[in-house]
Order: sequence, then structure tokens, then C-alpha cells
Amino acid sequence: MKKRIFSGMQPTGQLHLGNYLGALRNWVKLQKDYECFYGVMDLHAITLPQDPKTLARNTRETAAAFYAAGIDPSQCAVYPQSAVLEHTYLQWLLANHTPLGWLNRMTQFKEKSAGIHKSFIKNIKPISDLSGEEKERINQKIQELEPFMKIVVDGGSIIDVEANLGLFAYPVLMAADILIYKATHVPVGEDQKQHLELSRDVAGAFNRHYGVEYFPIPEPQILGEAARVMSLRDGTKKMSKSDESDYSRINLTDDADAIKKKFQKAKTDPLPCPSAVEEFKQRPEIENLFTIYAALADKSAKDVVAEFSGKQLSAFKNALADLAIARLEPITKRMRELMQDEAEIDRLINKSLERARALAAKHLAEVKDIIGLWRG
Repeated sequence: MKKRIFSGMQPTGQLHLGNYLGALRNWVKLQKDYECFYGVMDLHAITLPQDPKTLARNTRETAAAFYAAGIDPSQCAVYPQSAVLEHTYLQWLLANHTPLGWLNRMTQFKEKSAGIHKSFIKNIKPISDLSGEEKERINQKIQELEPFMKIVVDGGSIIDVEANLGLFAYPVLMAADILIYKATHVPVGEDQKQHLELSRDVAGAFNRHYGVEYFPIPEPQILGEAARVMSLRDGTKKMSKSDESDYSRINLTDDADAIKKKFQKAKTDPLPCPSAVEEFKQRPEIENLFTIYAALADKSAKDVVAEFSGKQLSAFKNALADLAIARLEPITKRMRELMQDEAEIDRLINKSLERARALAAKHLAEVKDIIGLWRG
């Protein structure tokens, strides 16, 4: 019997090169040796405001990206998280085995809350001192966010943001996402290790409380060297779907012209290409571009440095753009075909749902028996 993988991505904005190199490409490889469940994590997405029509389209587009990248629908289940209700049922059951102290230690919750705080109140004067247009923009943002979190205003200044329960408790939902399939392995990057640790703790707490060895303790499946692709505008920040600048990332839907233009405009320094990887420490943007090239070419960064040593960065950027276009163009083409045929995406998703729902229902019934809940 194959070991089982669970992973997923939120449908919040367009998937980009970092998603492909850091996760999707690895998922394609994993499907050969594991039984794989890959979720489009729409329930996690709604911890922050989402436009309903955009969310629905992004959900399909994310699934399309999975298929276009090489996920085989005959081998793997690809489906929206919200379509398998057992995820949220198990979340409630597991929440009763999750001390608040564990959740209070989750750094990503604190980082996300701080990010929300900084995203629209950093360096803002008291609201009363703003111009009419600025004041309107801030008040509109407050109204948009208030159903999801409390915006604390004192003396005309925004002094705090109190995030919602969903954002605080979603690590328990993440544990349920994994454990409802009794996944044995979870592909993780650096920013997800703490969430997997919580899942392991919750699984262990459940097993100990009921004197069973029901949930396997999921092991991390560490992703490859290019797991952290950085912004093309700032080599110290991770490439992100939420970055305001579209020039910070290569979207999987970008055409050849857009890819070439973005790499040409990528932030660098005036020096030539490095002659040794040790130079990366002082040149984060250069390190990022060379890391991307190495990942796309399946080479080591050291080999790429040797290949371009002393050459002008403009020549390297052109070579990088050509390589990225060659690797991404088939994915982009397939995504566009699928997005023009939503019925085909829905057919593939619904086929996956049969497998996901059947396994999730079986496991939830067994968990209810262990707890002593009425099955009916």
C-alpha cells in the first residue's frame, strides 16, 4: 500500500513561479510513489475578505494549475476543501484536544495579523489629518475588514487590529485537513513546519486520550532547494500572490512577453554575474535569480554561477527568461484551455471528490465510534 500525501494551496490570487518551483513541481514527482490528496483550500481563504465571484473563479483556476503542472487526475484527488464537509466536522472534534496555549504559540497567526495591521495603517497619520481621498480609502478599507476583524480606533488613529476566530483557529482546520485522510506525509516549506508540528501534536493528543493508535503522526516531506522563491522586486521577501506589484512575480498565466519583461525589470545591482556562490550573501536579488535558473534547469546554483561567471546580468536575464518561457509555456497553454472549458474542470474535480469524500466519510465514522458519538 502506498503511503499517503496531503497538501493544498489557497485560491487567493494567481499562482506564480514560486508556487510551481516550491510545491507543484514536487507534487508531480510525489504522485509516483504516494497516494495523493491535493486540496484547493477555499475555507482557509475566507479568513480574510474575498469577492465571491473571484473566489469561485480562482478555485477553478487553482485546480486547473494543478492539472496543467502535471498532476494526474487518475492518480490524485484534486478538489475544493469546502466540498468535503468532513474537514470541518473533524476540526471541531480536534479543537477539543487543542489547548489554547498551542494556538497562542503559532507565529504565522501573529505574522498574518501584523501583516494586516501594516498593510493599511503603517505610517498613517491620524485619520482626521488625512486628505479627503486618503480618509475615504482608509475608511473604506476599515468597512471591508470589519466583518472579519475589529479595527481599534482611538483619537482618530488606528491603534490595533483584532483578528477573527477563523484566522486564530485555522491551524486546527489544517490539522483536520491532514488527519481526515490519515495522511502519512505532508510536503512542507519552512513557513509551514510549525503547522505540521501542531498537527502531529493534535494527532498524538487524540491517540493518547482514547488509548488508540488511530491517527498516524504525519511526517514532513521536505521540499527541494527552490522552496523559497523570492520577489523579483525585493530579494529578501518571498514571492507572493498578494504583493501589490505584478512585477514582483511570474504568474503561471503570464505570456512570453510578460515573462521576459518582468525578468528584464527584476531588481539587481550594477555588477556583473557572480563568480562564486559566496557572493550571494551580499546580493540577495542575484541569489534569487540564480536559484530560479538552477531550479528550472535542474542544476546546482554552483554550476549556474560557473556557466555565467563574469557575464553581464542583462545576458543572464535573457537566458533566464528564455528558460522560464520554455518550462512554463506548456503549463500556461493547458491552463488557458481548461479555463475556457469550465465543464471539464468541474468534471475532473467531481471525479476526485468521489475518492476524497469516500475516504473522509470512512475515517470520520471511525473517529465518531472512538469518541462515542451517535452515527445514525
